[in-house]
Amino acid sequence: MLNFVWLDDFRTLAATGNFSRAAEERHMTQPAFSRRIRALEEWLGADLFDRTTQPAKLTEVGEWFRGVADELIVRVARVPGEARIVAEASSVTLRIAATHALSFTFLPRWLRSLESRITLGPVQLVSDVLQRCEALMLQSKVQFVLSHAHPQAQGALDVDTYLSVQIGKDTLIPVSSPNDKGKPLHHLAPQSGSIVPVLQYTTESGLGRIVRAVVGRQLESVPIRVAFTAHLASVLRTMALDGRGIAWLPETLVEEDITAGRLIAAAGDDWNIPLEIRLYRDQSPAASAAEAFWSTAAGR
Repeated sequence: MLNFVWLDDFRTLAATGNFSRAAEERHMTQPAFSRRIRALEEWLGADLFDRTTQPAKLTEVGEWFRGVADELIVRVARVPGEARIVAEASSVTLRIAATHALSFTFLPRWLRSLESRITLGPVQLVSDVLQRCEALMLQSKVQFVLSHAHPQAQGALDVDTYLSVQIGKDTLIPVSSPNDKGKPLHHLAPQSGSIVPVLQYTTESGLGRIVRAVVGRQLESVPIRVAFTAHLASVLRTMALDGRGIAWLPETLVEEDITAGRLIAAAGDDWNIPLEIRLYRDQSPAASAAEAFWSTAAGR
């Protein structure tokens, strides 16, 4: 019988071609690791590696099995989520993953607007960075993902397997705290020559993905210094309010700060990034409550 840990063993060895290094990465001795690879080959009835070369190379069967192993691992990862879908076919609970920025600002108002057209049951919300929200959807642990989106920054859910609908708009605005004259304390001016402190998102952040894709090249014309890095727009907002640099922040998050003059635009409108707010779901049929929620959100 196939032991699924053998698949990870196989992928590790296929990547390194070195039994000692692969065994170390799998936290076991080389003899024990070699026995597991041999057990997988005996189960298949064919050699997966040519051991006469250094590094070890995949045989023709090994090349074929690499694709099979990847498919099996992805399929097995989805099984618990699919089991939950079957078990919850009659559930009225909505499971939503939303990025932090939208969880605190857009989501509550949007749900309230939907309640005039549909009766919502219990809602289980996971608030996290986009990368983890996408992972929850890929594992079928949530029914919906709510996030910012931009055509130039495609994510894991922007594929045919998933459906999405735009349910709102937003704008990323480069903002700074004002100086004592009401002007931006920090200003994006390519010709000034002054080094500009920038408050940056981490690679796990969906907003960071968008900023890098849309204005990353444009930023190369400005001398900048990364002064602070964080997952959350709310953290970068705090740093911007404290005068530590320029941050691209969602208008939905900072509109009150801008109105009150606590934050002001640090560049021209050509540095603004228009955003879509999108709701994602799997194409597979969901519980009746989730389908009704989707239809209402999509305006059907």
